[in-house]
Amino acid sequence: MANLYRITPFMHVPDFEKALWFFTDVLGFELYFRTPNYAYVRREQAAFRILENMGDDGAPPGNRRFCYYIDVEDVDAIAEELAPKAPLLNDGDIYGPIDQMYGQRELMVVAPDGNLLVFGQDISKR
Repeated sequence: MANLYRITPFMHVPDFEKALWFFTDVLGFELYFRTPNYAYVRREQAAFRILENMGDDGAPPGNRRFCYYIDVEDVDAIAEELAPKAPLLNDGDIYGPIDQMYGQRELMVVAPDGNLLVFGQDISKR
């Protein structure tokens, strides 16, 4: 019997409220639990634990490198869903979908703190 069912990475952010807005209002994640500087958000089987940086103990802001990869069945549906929300983000914070040489179709979204979230679909499933 399988025992593992989800991975929930911690995303350390400098602006907790902006990160929470991004996940709930832009990406459509549901808020399941919240304290003043921590939140657990989930959408279907994908989940994140958002934690506000506290002084020097926090992780540095994102740098637009691959950080979080979310496997999806239909990346174009995610792109269509995000299209009307693109004006809420900075220019260039949404890129794709694009077919990659390694067999994935990907949509890249930059979070307000610079972390890169990539939604990817196995091209063979199209």
